[in-house]
Amino acid sequence: MIIQICVGSACYLKGSQDIVELFEAAVAEHGLDADITLAGSFCTGKCNREGVTVTIDDTVYTGLTKEKFQGFFAEHVLKPLSAERN
Repeated sequence: MIIQICVGSACYLKGSQDIVELFEAAVAEHGLDADITLAGSFCTGKCNREGVTVTIDDTVYTGLTKEKFQGFFAEHVLKPLSAERN
């Protein structure tokens, strides 16, 4: 799974550095280093949306904030990885 966090100007101002740190911590906490590649990306053209833009594989998600992170990680990272393993 490839997770790209937008670090362009608008997302940076909306807290992308915090989102990067949350992803790094969650990946380490769940022992997913071998399953997930974290990468930064530049603008994905969703700057007018609230929150940070994140792309997982080929799907773009907008509006990720620190407050929404845990639910997002469970739904869009842990759940798909669990389904792949079963």
